[in-house]
Amino acid sequence: MYTAQILQSTLQSFPESIPSMEHRVSEHKTGGLSELPATAICGNDITSSCLYVSALAIIQAGKWAPLALLMVGGVLYLFRKIYEEVVGALPLNGGAYNALLNTTSKRVASVAACLTILSYMATAVISASEAMHYVHALWHGLPVIGATIILLGLFAILTIVGIGESAKVAVGIFIGHLVTLTVLLVAGGIYLLQNGFSTLTLNFSEQVEGGVGRALFLGFAAAMLGISGFESSSNFVEEQAEGVFPKTLRNMWLAVTFFNPAIALLALALVPRPEVAVHREALLAHIGNVAAGDWLAFVVSVDAALVLSGAVLTSFVGVTGLVRRMTLDRCLPQFLLSTNRRGTSHRIILFFFVLCVSVLFLTEGDIGALAGVYTLSFLSVMALFGVGNILLKVRRERLPRPVRASWLAVMTGIAAVVAGWIGNAQMNPAYVRVFLLYFIPTLLAVLIMLGRISLLQIFLFFVRSISEAISGWAGSVTRAIHGKINEIKSQQMVFFTRGDSAATLNQAMLYVRQNEQTNRIKVVIAITDPAQIPARLEADLKYLDELYPAIQIDFEVVQGKFGPKLIQELSKRWNIPTNFMFIGSPGDHFLYGLADLGGVRLII
Repeated sequence: MYTAQILQSTLQSFPESIPSMEHRVSEHKTGGLSELPATAICGNDITSSCLYVSALAIIQAGKWAPLALLMVGGVLYLFRKIYEEVVGALPLNGGAYNALLNTTSKRVASVAACLTILSYMATAVISASEAMHYVHALWHGLPVIGATIILLGLFAILTIVGIGESAKVAVGIFIGHLVTLTVLLVAGGIYLLQNGFSTLTLNFSEQVEGGVGRALFLGFAAAMLGISGFESSSNFVEEQAEGVFPKTLRNMWLAVTFFNPAIALLALALVPRPEVAVHREALLAHIGNVAAGDWLAFVVSVDAALVLSGAVLTSFVGVTGLVRRMTLDRCLPQFLLSTNRRGTSHRIILFFFVLCVSVLFLTEGDIGALAGVYTLSFLSVMALFGVGNILLKVRRERLPRPVRASWLAVMTGIAAVVAGWIGNAQMNPAYVRVFLLYFIPTLLAVLIMLGRISLLQIFLFFVRSISEAISGWAGSVTRAIHGKINEIKSQQMVFFTRGDSAATLNQAMLYVRQNEQTNRIKVVIAITDPAQIPARLEADLKYLDELYPAIQIDFEVVQGKFGPKLIQELSKRWNIPTNFMFIGSPGDHFLYGLADLGGVRLII
């Protein structure tokens, strides 16, 4: 099973010396979405929270609602650093899934992926339906369910056309939304200067039920719904230009921290607290009507329909990046990887559209049922992202990253999100049941994909038992199953070594055996001088070959300099995708960023 050969380099000459630290040139990312369109795609989702979160916070916290919303802004500030550190070290699509995949096992990462998919599904259906309810308030003859399906289909088409085109739509919606909110605040301020602050005084004189502590806790939990969408930027980071990702986090944080408390304070100044619950589904339109009349209520309603539509776009863009990454890692069926002439993953988009429409019909448009999935899913995703940050600090400490979040910030952020999850579960116990009803089947589907070899082997056992009585047809089934197992296990993996110790090489073998469905691994060392090959490397691999008889270990020595160019060349030569190539954690002196390596995975 063991082979060793020296591959001749395709380069005709090699550098005589390795560049010094001062003269190293790192490959930088070119192209991608700039700051405004990238912010707009995820910003439409998170800023649309102004349309409903102020009412939810006031209902739970009363006069303390603006403070509860400011507390949420503080939590979001902590998560800015958490996200910047993880995505800075692992700048790949997938969000929490990508963070956990590179720090722990594929099964654990799949839990985060399933939660994220559920969050996107609920976001798309709720936002589309709510947008059409706002339009229905202006045009009572509109069939809400039918219009919701048309809206979902429209944004599916926009995403298939390409992220660049859909981003233009997102930018227009985003700018219009910020302008509308600003006009609403200015109109409300003018109204207060002309008519006084009697309503605000009345609302602040009321005593909240259960005391300040309970009001702040429940208000904070309800207000956490206002940061849904913050995780979206990390799911399409590969489509963003160099350095744009941290700016999207900053911009989302600024918008939420200013507008959400300001809108809540304006609501308390214009609307008596008992009336807030009456107008909870269109509170901002009611505020606009009080402040300036029907024209502003109409503008706010139109803006609400548009920005909620923008949140639908965010779901399609985010889920496409996540599902494609999962499919590349063989967590989902490979037919989803097909792309059209524009380079977009149309099968993923269409599958997500069908899933959203089916959920809409199953719930008969009951937004309350999906709200439980929505809230608990994205809070779980944010908590898991914090866990991914901890694992990155512990297990990938040497991996370079532009920003490091403090341990205090990480632990405080996770604790705050968990508190929000518990608060929402306490306020709406039925949401937990609905959440599990959707989450468990989704997780089972992914786990079946990850364990399909074991399931096929179990099925093979029963087929063999039956074949003793019905040997004719069972023989052909057995051969087909054997062929499928061999096909899955024949995918060769590549581990690039720098001449690691036997213990490190053994860790690589253990990772492949535990996480990848294959029995073939190629250990590769790239050299510029044959003297660079460690004396014990070949002997160590022979020992590992004897230690793991079920794994075929091939050893290749490649003449050349390890980097993106060599990786792509070897990927084409061996017909092995780059996401099936592994490395150990690089140090601070490594020439390239992880994104430059084309999807090569860290396993040590």
